[in-house]
Amino acid sequence: MARYDARRDQAGRIGQRTLRQWSLYIVRCADATLYTGIALDVEDRVRKHNLGQGAKYTRGRGPIELVYTEQVGSRSAASRREAEIKRLPAARKRALVRNGAV
Repeated sequence: MARYDARRDQAGRIGQRTLRQWSLYIVRCADATLYTGIALDVEDRVRKHNLGQGAKYTRGRGPIELVYTEQVGSRSAASRREAEIKRLPAARKRALVRNGAV
């Protein structure tokens, strides 16, 4: 299920709620390897990777550069897409990053 984000105005009142979509992302590590993950807030997740607070794989491989993202919707759909991409050979992942489609 997608998460909702309640927006507050300057007085602290809750306004219109917005649906937050899960996204799939691919980052390139400093050693040129690719890492695939999912997040609600991709920019924040990439920042955490760069601070060493992300996945164990990306620790010590920084700086991390965001090279691909796609909005997927629900967490389950994002996880399925992540697994699909992780099964691809490295050459197909690089083609996805380069061309934006598999």
